[in-house]
Amino acid sequence: DSHSKFLSEDRVKYENRSLNRRFIFSPLKRAALRKSMRHLTAVSKPTGDTVPLPFPMAHGTTTLAFMFQGGVLAAADTRSSCSGLVACPASQKILPIHSHLVGTTSGTSADCMLWKRILARELRLYQLRHSRRLSTRGAAKLLSHMLHPFKGTELCSAGTTKTQKPDLARLSGPRLFYVCSDGTRLEGMLFSVGSGSPYAYSILDQGVRWGLTVEEATSVAREAVYRATHRDAYSGNFVDVFHITSKGWTRRKREDLKEEYYREKERQRLERKTQHDILRANTSSRHKPS
Repeated sequence: DSHSKFLSEDRVKYENRSLNRRFIFSPLKRAALRKSMRHLTAVSKPTGDTVPLPFPMAHGTTTLAFMFQGGVLAAADTRSSCSGLVACPASQKILPIHSHLVGTTSGTSADCMLWKRILARELRLYQLRHSRRLSTRGAAKLLSHMLHPFKGTELCSAGTTKTQKPDLARLSGPRLFYVCSDGTRLEGMLFSVGSGSPYAYSILDQGVRWGLTVEEATSVAREAVYRATHRDAYSGNFVDVFHITSKGWTRRKREDLKEEYYREKERQRLERKTQHDILRANTSSRHKPS
């Protein structure tokens, strides 16, 4: 019977075979199913014609990560948007995978969080089986292979960052990868992903260098996110900054970008006042009688 057959063969193969038998449809049923699925993605008129959805489900973000002599720094805004609406002003877009690996996410929030949990589970299972952590390159390759079957579905994009333990630093060291939902996997020193990334790159390209201190790197990352959120409507609210070293990741206290905006305005006011004072002093010295 079916129970004895289940006991004599692999459980996964048996369940897959039973599912395939359960969902075998006749040609007429398949045609009806395709027709009903088309109606789920469109709005029907009284005349029977179909029109597209009332608005595109657009979304955006600003995430970045770069390497410097002090490790790897990752930063991101916290605004989750859906078309023209702010769905959540305080979402977390930098997701820790384990103590030495974090991922920045850009795309559909639910998909990004799901793949983060799947990747964390697979890396933990690998560590339990082999008594060591999978390398950053291996983790990025694993995520790339898992995402490739969903190519064209616009699931999510993720940049992953990691530093190895001190005893493995000479073998691997810090690594930075960009992994896209179509399976693309790139390794580099600096990445920025999201709708605000063009504005962030304008700051990162001129400010990032290998010899930065932790304070300087944090300042560059915060300014890059601030400039991006100032120009990109889909990014904003707060900024999260993670610093990853050989001892693991540390998280900086979340900061309100509104405060950064007011600090920038105050700096500009002081600069204008200083320039005005210098100009007035030069003018008065020229007109002073000898």
